[in-house]
Amino acid sequence: MMRFTSTVLKPLFILLATIAIPVHAHAQVLKANSSVWPKQAIRIVVTFTPGGAPDILARVLAESWQQSLGVPVLVENRPGYGGNIGADIVAKSESDGYTLLIGTVGIHSINGALYEKLPFHPIHDFTPISFLASTPNVLVVNKRLGVNNLPELIELAKSKPNELTFGSSGVGTSLHMSGELLKEMTGVQIRHIPYKGRAQSLPDLVSGRISMLFDNLSSSLSLIKAGEIQAIGVTSLRRSPAAPDIPTMAEQGLPGFEAISWFSLMAPANLPSNLQQRLNTLTRQTLNQADVKSKLLASGLDPAPGSPQELSKLIQAESAKWGRVVLRSGAKLEP
Repeated sequence: MMRFTSTVLKPLFILLATIAIPVHAHAQVLKANSSVWPKQAIRIVVTFTPGGAPDILARVLAESWQQSLGVPVLVENRPGYGGNIGADIVAKSESDGYTLLIGTVGIHSINGALYEKLPFHPIHDFTPISFLASTPNVLVVNKRLGVNNLPELIELAKSKPNELTFGSSGVGTSLHMSGELLKEMTGVQIRHIPYKGRAQSLPDLVSGRISMLFDNLSSSLSLIKAGEIQAIGVTSLRRSPAAPDIPTMAEQGLPGFEAISWFSLMAPANLPSNLQQRLNTLTRQTLNQADVKSKLLASGLDPAPGSPQELSKLIQAESAKWGRVVLRSGAKLEP
């Protein structure tokens, strides 16, 4: 009887022990395994109010992914502090592929230099997924200002130091930095009025509460076409195919003036590589669809999904560029 127990049960105990040891590890693998993801709703955090370029991109992804993945994909708008509020939420979320961020040049390449202290690291606390799209910013003015081009605006601003105001969708955004770059290159003295997003800034521009506004072209294009606001110039080095009649700032006497808004898809740091790749593939599939590309291009957005490595290099380069602009401007803010 003792021989039977030793002969039969000992291998059974070894087998059970072999199964039991990696149970926790196996659960972790399953959790991170892209083959079983997603099992629940995904949320995409947008750090600005609805209607702007980041929101447009998030909703394009959400609509496509809901159909292909079969789970709800929710867009959550968390505006404030130049994108820092929403970015902090994502940075502190579980790195499981269920909380994502529409990254911006402001969050990942400007705010680190602009703010004295941030509750997150703009680069190290995020996993890059893919570049999404870019859009030139555009300088638009209230029509009652009576100017039609950049030289006329500069002349008016110089005749009224600190009387004219420029709005943006938040401190530290590329829209804010566009204004700082204008001040640096022309010597004009204009006051910055930050907003949480276009939902507040554009009505104030139309009503005349602010003199001018730097906005994403994709956000302002409909009002420009309707004649409700006057476009002065786009901030890219070349004219936008979506609005070829609007001249660049560079061709109106400011050579080298460039301030493009770009958007990316980010996840919290330490996202498993298989989920990073799965999300990258999903993003590429969505943005490369002909109807999606056509829709985004018509609204002033130029979709260009790429690899996580390409996005990382862009963020590093843009951080160096805008860090210099922030330093020269002398701007420093509390978080």
